[in-house]
Amino acid sequence: MMAGFAAAYMSTVGTQLNWGASYLVNDFYKRFLNKGASEKHYVTISRLATVFLFLASALVTMRLQTIEGAWKFLLALGSGTGLVLILRWYWWRINAWSEISAMTASFIVSLAAITLIKPRFPDGDLRADAWVMLVTVAISTVVWIVVTFATAPEPESVLQSFYRRVRPGGPGWAAVSARGGYGREGIPGGALAWTNWIAGIVAVYSSLFGIGKLILGDTVEGLVMLAIAVVAFGWIARSFREERTAALPAVREVA
Repeated sequence: MMAGFAAAYMSTVGTQLNWGASYLVNDFYKRFLNKGASEKHYVTISRLATVFLFLASALVTMRLQTIEGAWKFLLALGSGTGLVLILRWYWWRINAWSEISAMTASFIVSLAAITLIKPRFPDGDLRADAWVMLVTVAISTVVWIVVTFATAPEPESVLQSFYRRVRPGGPGWAAVSARGGYGREGIPGGALAWTNWIAGIVAVYSSLFGIGKLILGDTVEGLVMLAIAVVAFGWIARSFREERTAALPAVREVA
């Protein structure tokens, strides 16, 4: 059992370190800072990035007292990037620098907010975490919007290639679809596609709490929550079936 725990722990740590190093080297360093170096050079940089991530994670861990604190820190850290990661599917103008600036700003602002805002509230006050996330989202959003308009958009060839493969549609991609000869296309799934997001949240939390209720002996409440989860999953499945049926003619046309 202990060997299994150790193997699971090390596999997770190794995955996160390699994953993070690949992001730093392939998606940032190689793309924006040094495009023409040798593979040996990139391997060296990846090793340095792995060591950097290990030391940085060790410093962060020293500041955490509980698992709950770690999850709250991750939520605050990721709150500033949520909007840009969603809107990139709906607006062609978002580029790589938009996401990089959002991640950087979210990291800096969340740490500052945790240090400056959280001590102003009593221990255990949930308003402290709410204010940390609100401040992080607000400032990070301003930063990535400014960076988006201050930097050049993605090349036209990249935008057209993405549009041909994904066909996101909607008003945010109208300019790209018009230049590509597709005209004005609607958002896949129709005007109610956004309800899949709400249904997904309901399905996940209803499933988690429903199973927990059954385990703890609250059978009726657990079954009700699981029934709600089934309805939410059914709504999402229906939307996917309709979307796939509507997309078949367009796929044949492109082929």
